[in-house]
Amino acid sequence: MRKLVKLGGMLVLVLIMQHVAPAVAGGPFGIDHRVNEDNRGIWKRSNQTALMNVLIAGEVAAGLWEGGETRLGKTDWQAVDATVLSGVSTTIMKHVFTRERPSETDNPNKFFQGGSHASFPSGEVAAVSAIVTPFVLEYRHENPGVYALELLPLYDAVARVKVRGHWQSDVIAGFGVGTVAGYYAHDREQPLILGMLPHGVSVGLHKRW
Repeated sequence: MRKLVKLGGMLVLVLIMQHVAPAVAGGPFGIDHRVNEDNRGIWKRSNQTALMNVLIAGEVAAGLWEGGETRLGKTDWQAVDATVLSGVSTTIMKHVFTRERPSETDNPNKFFQGGSHASFPSGEVAAVSAIVTPFVLEYRHENPGVYALELLPLYDAVARVKVRGHWQSDVIAGFGVGTVAGYYAHDREQPLILGMLPHGVSVGLHKRW
């Protein structure tokens, strides 16, 4: 878990350095503040959505193609497990905390507002973190360059703050949820979802062809 703490610290540093926290800030970490909205260039909402769609479609397609009998296939199905686990976890948390988004208010302390408020935590950052974590854990020793995958959740975290979709603590919490889900999924000997599917799926499409 030391790597989780280190990676989480990196995310906090990036987000704090993105904009110097104003004199009045709030939220659970005391760093939440609404930044100047930037929905242009690489930060555009459409780019964030495209990243999420590509990652989810890619992991499902790769899992079906590779199956679960190879190292890569097993890791990919672990990422699928982590994605589902993070999605369920963040959905429950959103319904519990019902925090208003920075697009709705300039007050970061508005938790438990009821209704459809769903700012805390970030489900997207959690999903991206969940997808990359099993691959980082599996290949980090022989190929340290795999740590570059962590740039994906870092990008998404900053982007979600810039378009006022989330507060800083939302994306930090999402990063933590996704990373923990990835650790849990990677530690399982047999991917959960793969075990529920027909054996043909575990073999993989490319072998059957």
